[in-house]
Amino acid sequence: MKYEDGKIVKGCVTGIESYGIFMSFDEYYTGLIHISEISNGFVRNINDFVDIGETIKARIIDVDHKNFQLKLTIKDIDYRIASKKKEKIHETGTGFYLLGENLKKWISQKSEK
Repeated sequence: MKYEDGKIVKGCVTGIESYGIFMSFDEYYTGLIHISEISNGFVRNINDFVDIGETIKARIIDVDHKNFQLKLTIKDIDYRIASKKKEKIHETGTGFYLLGENLKKWISQKSEK
């Protein structure tokens, strides 16, 4: 089976309520991370842990195959999925100079064809 107790799965955070995090895994299965399964410490604000639309990892505690629902935990696992860091685009110093210098030439070449 694709979903089994103890397995770590990736899913998308679809909702955040005061009592837990809702997740989606495929066109059938959804899951809930109850607030008690987010951290070993006190959870004041669930939004400090995840964002809606974020893809995270979670461990399956229980599977209800009849209703396609998973009970999940992110305690004691590295649930964040590393993403590529966005690099700042470095300017060349010429800015739009080349565009301005060549625009008329490019337009005339295109209109001649």
